[in-house]
Amino acid sequence: MNEDRLRKFAKAMRHDPTQAEYALWQLLRARRLGGMKFKRQEPLGPYICDFVCHERMLIVEADGSHHMSSKRDAARDRYFEMKGYRTVRFWNEDIQENIDAVAEQILQAAAGH
Repeated sequence: MNEDRLRKFAKAMRHDPTQAEYALWQLLRARRLGGMKFKRQEPLGPYICDFVCHERMLIVEADGSHHMSSKRDAARDRYFEMKGYRTVRFWNEDIQENIDAVAEQILQAAAGH
């Protein structure tokens, strides 16, 4: 997908989040978590990140069941790693059922643990 189409697709995705993405955005937006600035549905290379903090080189992904053992996700993670980013993934159910634990894991990932 070319860069212009990728940006338009990312913008459309921002207007139609899943329940888990919405909940996670409420946690991450406006520097609410550890003072980190996150962007949502942000193009990075040929992919779109659910959430990315460029300052901490951290990507946060909210995954549904269609991501279970996805080879495409593994390729994405390798690409991001080659660019210096760390990716943390959470199942949608975990986000909705225990947002505090998700927040703690994001903070630990941002600290490099």
